[in-house]
Amino acid sequence: MTDSEADVLIIGAGAAGLAAALAAHESGASVRLIEKQDRLGGTAAISGGVVWLPDHEQMAAAGKTDSAADAEAYFRSLDHGEMDEAVLRAFAAEARQMHAFLTGLGALALTMMPDYPDYYGERPGAKADGGRSLDNELFDFKTLGAWQDRVFQNGPAPRMMLRETPLGGSSGMVDPATLQQRAKQDLRGWGQALVGRLLKACLDRGIEPLLGCGGYRLCVEQGRVTGAIVDRGGEQKFMAARQGVILATGGFEWNEALRHAFLRGPLDAPASPPTNVGDGLKMAMAAGAGLGNMTSAWWVPTLAVPDSQWQSGETRNMPVLIERTLPHGIMVNRAGKRFCNEAANYSALAGAFHAFDPATYGYPNLPAHLVFDSHYRERYPLASFMPGTPLPDWVARAETLAALAAKIGVDADGLGATVERFNGLAERLDDEDFGRGKADYDRFYGDRSRNGAAATLGALTRAPFYAVEINMGALGTNGGPKTSAEAQILDVDGQPIAGLFGAGNVISAPTGSVYAGAGGTLGPALTFGYIAGRAAAKRINQ
Repeated sequence: MTDSEADVLIIGAGAAGLAAALAAHESGASVRLIEKQDRLGGTAAISGGVVWLPDHEQMAAAGKTDSAADAEAYFRSLDHGEMDEAVLRAFAAEARQMHAFLTGLGALALTMMPDYPDYYGERPGAKADGGRSLDNELFDFKTLGAWQDRVFQNGPAPRMMLRETPLGGSSGMVDPATLQQRAKQDLRGWGQALVGRLLKACLDRGIEPLLGCGGYRLCVEQGRVTGAIVDRGGEQKFMAARQGVILATGGFEWNEALRHAFLRGPLDAPASPPTNVGDGLKMAMAAGAGLGNMTSAWWVPTLAVPDSQWQSGETRNMPVLIERTLPHGIMVNRAGKRFCNEAANYSALAGAFHAFDPATYGYPNLPAHLVFDSHYRERYPLASFMPGTPLPDWVARAETLAALAAKIGVDADGLGATVERFNGLAERLDDEDFGRGKADYDRFYGDRSRNGAAATLGALTRAPFYAVEINMGALGTNGGPKTSAEAQILDVDGQPIAGLFGAGNVISAPTGSVYAGAGGTLGPALTFGYIAGRAAAKRINQ
């Protein structure tokens, strides 16, 4: 039985799916947008919402120079063979058009964070002085009417813009009366604002997402995708798509079988919603899609917060972005040794965590521990625990480093020697072991009241000492079906599967495994959602 019919069927209502819906609609197609959960937005809705875009209008207005060619050069300098030249070029060239298009519809309201550096500032085409990362203006959720509570969230709604917080390089201090007024008006920032605006633009155009309806299997007739079997209320029904189906379902980081089958190393603590289980990947594979970049993910070190859970009961894992970069703290492995520049960008750090020891046939740096002293504790927050407030019992505490090592299962002699060595380097403000504090990005998340390398380097000298376990997580996976520059999903021979498109974390990322800077997932997701929506509406190459 046919449940509904539209020109374009979009499966997944996160940032990529919402952008695709708007692009298809404005190109003249009728659109059906479905989402398997009872709330929409997915990973984007609980993210910081920052969008990384090259060559956008605000950079020129601020006197910063950029170009699509610069962006391409930047990515090529980091490529290890996983990028498709035409697909990368499409992102670099179309990002500016996507931004202008969605802004013109009222679906985006982004402001450049001028000082937020690209993550690899020394590479050709990088912008070490910032400009490519854009933050969301606050969005009034009351304008969504009946959809006000239909955007996915886990915890209190963010009442600040990211650039008002330490994550955006600010103090995090906003007048309490202002925050109270924002709460009263239901003004939200971060990913909530991003998804809220995209949703409002869809609703204004009569695109009403169908919730509680997930994709199950693509339908292929005479080599062309004509729709999908969907699961709606426990029943399987056919949804027809006259011109194309767009997969925008997110990654597979919560699917244990797929993780073990594809990823290059452990991913035990994802930071994304537990609903990312590879639905779109499996649908594409069953339709004959070729795959790319399957060993990688948008990696990030994470900290499990046992008293914080997802609605479905899983322990929530918090990305460790700032905590590991601050003075008076280091990360160590089970031998008690440092193994990386703790302040390096989070996605690249996975290489250190995934180091494999053939002698022990294991990963010696997993799990790791963040070790810090009382100077750190008195000055800086740990997760949501502010200085001066009690720490939970899952944070280890001891009066000596040896006693702390015994509590966390780390070699005591190794830890003692490591701290002694690090303290000497910190006093000289020269981490000659791992170069911590030398790059602009190292210092961005550090203590901005200190200059130079002192923003991230500080000795561990004052008892008691503390430690928390750090594992390898991800913001999502970035491998999946390969696409063309027009967002067409390709088969195992590299030919387009007629009527099938993709965008977001479900596809092989246009930028490969490279996380360019803050917003490095959402920029390509929105851009390829835009490309996919327009291409499906035009029924290209079918």
